[in-house]
Amino acid sequence: MSLLPTAALISFDSKPRVFILTDITNEPDDAESFCRYLTYSNQFSTEGVVATTSTWLRDKVAPESLHEIIDAYEAVVHNLNAHVHPDSPYPSAQSIRSVVRSGPPLYGMAVVGDDIPLSDGGKLLLERLLYPDDSPLWVLVWGGSNVLAQVLYKIRDRSDAAQLRSKLRVYTISDQDDTGAWIRQQWPDIFYICSVHGWNQYSSAAWGGISGQLPGEEGGPDGSKVTHNWIKEHIQIGPLGAAYPDFMFIVEGDTPTFLYLIQNGLGVPEEPSYGSWGGRYLPINVSDHGLPRGHHADAADEVTGVDGKKHTSNRATIWRWRNAFQNDFAARMQWTLSPEFAKANHHPVISINEDRGIRPIHMEAEANSVITFDASATHDPDGDELFFKWYQYREPSAVQTYHTTEVADLKIQALNSQGSVVQVSIPPADHSCILFREKTPLERGSPLHLILEVQDSGSTPLTSYRRVVIQPTNKKLKKNARH
Repeated sequence: MSLLPTAALISFDSKPRVFILTDITNEPDDAESFCRYLTYSNQFSTEGVVATTSTWLRDKVAPESLHEIIDAYEAVVHNLNAHVHPDSPYPSAQSIRSVVRSGPPLYGMAVVGDDIPLSDGGKLLLERLLYPDDSPLWVLVWGGSNVLAQVLYKIRDRSDAAQLRSKLRVYTISDQDDTGAWIRQQWPDIFYICSVHGWNQYSSAAWGGISGQLPGEEGGPDGSKVTHNWIKEHIQIGPLGAAYPDFMFIVEGDTPTFLYLIQNGLGVPEEPSYGSWGGRYLPINVSDHGLPRGHHADAADEVTGVDGKKHTSNRATIWRWRNAFQNDFAARMQWTLSPEFAKANHHPVISINEDRGIRPIHMEAEANSVITFDASATHDPDGDELFFKWYQYREPSAVQTYHTTEVADLKIQALNSQGSVVQVSIPPADHSCILFREKTPLERGSPLHLILEVQDSGSTPLTSYRRVVIQPTNKKLKKNARH
């Protein structure tokens, strides 16, 4: 018996638990983001979608708008399932409907306090938080965060309150009511990604890199795939595309929250400093060597723009990936149109040194050594030509400075014409195993990040990634220390 072509695709061993808070109808971008989210929903366990208020939608919530988009999704979910691994199917429309709730139709802190009952959305969030599952619960905040604030206030006196908070992972699109800053002040232990800027100065936030070109970045981001015409041609197609509204101010301003979680081989959600389609973030306070906790705010990347010049900004941590994530969405919208596998494009499946998958590869390597990486077993499910690009992602390795001056350079040399096999040289110990500011030799230097990016030749090219985290070591220093 021949295998289905989808059996050659990547399946997902685990799915992040996701709980969305959205001020949908405030402007079109929440509806746009929810349409895109549904095309990735086979990668997630969707545990709640709650209609909330915000500073721009203070006295009403609109769950009916969520249901309208889910109705459109119901018309295409069968087609979507024809384009993914059978072990990682899309959820039914009914399962998504079953977790739609309303938050309180009041603004911010007005719904937080003693003797104030939880909203229906708050009850569901509390239920999911109390569920006996130690895996993280990602609360993605697209509007106000008062539903989360209600729940945190409700559990504050429980003996297990700290343990419950440790399960939370919050990524919020700035602060859109007065509860966000209050949450971070009250419980600084919560893992909380949020751009920090003056109230309403949203153009200063990292998530602005999702769309367009903001002042000061002229010539940097490519805006060709965030125009009304491109969206009309590639996104507003079929039943789900019909539910995707024209943008008003910015395209899908809330989408970075789940792009951060996309399982494409690039991002590592528990490590905000690593960078992903959803941006790169650093803790605002110096953390210990364990899991980074507390508030994570914007970091900056240096990226070559469409003008060929270097641009450094917080928004570049997102717009550097824009062509790839827009093509990715366009391909998924093609999936919604037909159940025929051959009529659409599908992602390359990467294998490095016979390790197939999307999880990062961690390894140690002695300073001044050479490693060979062989990705020639990488394949494309559609038989497309593949293009291999290996590069060092320097910014995640910077630990003492705000730029990459301290980061040792990996030397990458292709060993075949396709570029699927490379030789990587680890810098000498005086560059790779040293404390930059103090010039102190180290037994183990800052990890170095090697990215493999594979793009296919489909009509809408798709990109897969694999991250290799190389820990440079200096055994000579350790040996000398014994004497």
